[in-house]
Amino acid sequence: MVAEANYGGRVTDPMDRRCINMILSDFYTSDALKDGYKYCESGKYFIPADGSIQSYVDFIRNEMP
Repeated sequence: MVAEANYGGRVTDPMDRRCINMILSDFYTSDALKDGYKYCESGKYFIPADGSIQSYVDFIRNEMP
């Protein structure tokens, strides 16, 4: 769904859709549900631990590059 509807509209070019699907395959993976999963080898991008809304806001403000 995310690859089909992007930037407020539909992706109509087949090659653009293919590109978006490939990029998203790195992010939409069952491995992302595992504790400690990192989105890159450097470990810089990861999903924060479960918490309150405020803990997520703090994570974004303090931890994101």
